[in-house]
Amino acid sequence: MNFRSAATTAVLALAASAALAQTPPNMGVELKVGDPAPNFKLQASDGKTYNLADFKGKKAVVLAWFPKAFTQGCTIECKSLAEHGDMIKAYDVAYFMASVDPVEENTKFGAEHKADFPLLSDPTKETAKAYGVLHPERGFSIRWTYYIDKDGKIAYIDKAVKPATSAEDMAAKLGELGVAKKKS
Repeated sequence: MNFRSAATTAVLALAASAALAQTPPNMGVELKVGDPAPNFKLQASDGKTYNLADFKGKKAVVLAWFPKAFTQGCTIECKSLAEHGDMIKAYDVAYFMASVDPVEENTKFGAEHKADFPLLSDPTKETAKAYGVLHPERGFSIRWTYYIDKDGKIAYIDKAVKPATSAEDMAAKLGELGVAKKKS
């Protein structure tokens, strides 16, 4: 093998490694658009407990899974949603960030970044497993966002979330999906 082919092989190996770091191995659950969204009943940073079934027939729900409170990408995403949440609040939707962190951790994280929306905690990891976002080796959730329609069905799954533009992207997707705007 010459230097050029060795270098090419090394670059391809690095690229494959980076792709694997972002996409976890097969996690067993493969939810698709049109599937019923798994119900959840989770404690939140605002002291309430949220149950997906309570929104059925009333409003759409966005569930933005994130890996770990106080990490770089998660901080950027939380700030985006806190600073530009008005774009999302223009729609008739309930939106949440969710992780497997304990509720106390998410409460501190949300307070530090002035989150005016609930951060859900799934310390048992059962809901993360049901949504197929629990990384089997690392034990945290991956950054995917689920858009759930008023009927409780998955309308879209964003597996390429950009933390810095999370709020803008979420609002744009809600518009594309035809989620009703709030009445003034």
